[in-house]
Amino acid sequence: MVSTKLIGKLFVSRQKEIDRYAKEAEAIQEHVFRKLIQTAAATEWGKKYNYANIRTYTDFQRVPIQQYDDVKGYVDRMRHGEKNILWPGQVVWYAKSSGTTNDKSKFIPVSKDGLRHIHYKGGTDAVALYLRSNSQSNFFSGKGLILGGSHSPNYNLKDSLVGDLSAILIQNINPLVNFIRVPSKEIALLSEFEEKVERIAETTIHENVTNLSGVPSWMLAVIKRILEKTGAKHLNEIWPNLEVFFHGGVCFTPYREQYKQLITSDKMHYMETYNASEGFFGLQSDLNDPAMLLMLDYDVFYEFIPLEEIDNPAPAIIPLADVEIGKNYAMVISTSCGLWRYIIGDTVKFTQKSPYKFVISGRTKHFINAFGEELMVDNAEKGLARACAATGAQILEYSAAPVFMDANAKCRHQWLIEFSTMPDSLENFRHTLDKALQDINSDYEAKRHKDITLQELEIIVARPNLFHDWLKQKGKLGGQHKVPRLSNNRDYIEEMLKLNI
Repeated sequence: MVSTKLIGKLFVSRQKEIDRYAKEAEAIQEHVFRKLIQTAAATEWGKKYNYANIRTYTDFQRVPIQQYDDVKGYVDRMRHGEKNILWPGQVVWYAKSSGTTNDKSKFIPVSKDGLRHIHYKGGTDAVALYLRSNSQSNFFSGKGLILGGSHSPNYNLKDSLVGDLSAILIQNINPLVNFIRVPSKEIALLSEFEEKVERIAETTIHENVTNLSGVPSWMLAVIKRILEKTGAKHLNEIWPNLEVFFHGGVCFTPYREQYKQLITSDKMHYMETYNASEGFFGLQSDLNDPAMLLMLDYDVFYEFIPLEEIDNPAPAIIPLADVEIGKNYAMVISTSCGLWRYIIGDTVKFTQKSPYKFVISGRTKHFINAFGEELMVDNAEKGLARACAATGAQILEYSAAPVFMDANAKCRHQWLIEFSTMPDSLENFRHTLDKALQDINSDYEAKRHKDITLQELEIIVARPNLFHDWLKQKGKLGGQHKVPRLSNNRDYIEEMLKLNI
């Protein structure tokens, strides 16, 4: 306890800087904006769009909105060693994430500036905000289990890597941090996920682990293997000083009850982080409020597109100061990794503006709007939570898609769900979920009215490990890979159904 209190004093000045977000948000973002524009003015991109003469946000709006396919050519040249393209100097690290319509993978540049002033800053601030939220913390009395992915050489260029963002972070982490984290770098960066889980379980059982960091679904696999090897029923029997899980990558709602059953300690906390391949954007600053604080003084300038404008060839784009509470926006970022007015694909909804706090509401492409129902991931998570509470069920993974018209001319949503605990009544679960979605989403309710447009949803129970096997088949086990929750077409769910035998 003494060591944590002493070390915690090192975070006080940073905590005060974050407090400025409440009253100085626009000024902070203006400073970030000018810093990014001035730094990139001499790059190829900066010259193309005359960054040297950008004085105001209005001037900046002449730069077109970008998606990955728009910048892919620039990124590929950077990956081949060209310098001063999207950001000054040579970028040697690339975070590999799920691809686009045209490509299997995206390769997101991670510059030295971005690594330091976005990604690592987010990790440090997670600890700073957690320590302020938990004055009784014993965080630094033990080690953190950080679950990462893997990387590989980039075009065989010296010291250049592509891989999961988590692997890039572990590869470049300050050597001093290795004294307070497990597993070893060698194990953390293994490419074979199942071997990695086994090695982590073998080597961490006897460590004093106080904190966990990773994607909930993959961390759950590690925890279950540790419990199997030790014969323990609860993780706190093995790590009695465990107190916090920093989680991100997927919504925690489907996993929360499972974690509570596996970690029964009353001192356990859960803190959401919004760290993506493209940057680190949000942190839960109050453990009792699920909304996250938008991190304003990183090397990230934010803009937003109202969701109803996302398919418009010339969408309305607004700065942070103009967002409205309770409205869904696609997030647009400009960063010191060389992403400019880049649509990252996530949608957010603000819950307050002083300071700016938000929840991730879904993906610009992961929703169902086949019949005008506009069902978002946020709606799905809340509906599933209600159905689980009503039936005693627990969900491990799920995916849903529309059935456009079956042999009886019926349209509906089809849900493929892998339960870790089956509901006491699958029919009750189905009815409760359908009713909850109507309560939560007025568009869904309107389309369900008298079964005219949409019939009651269908649930198919997935066999054990279906989603694990689907990801493995696609070479996407571990790291930041995740199951697509909602799809507006049947491509994903048809692949899954073929494996559900």
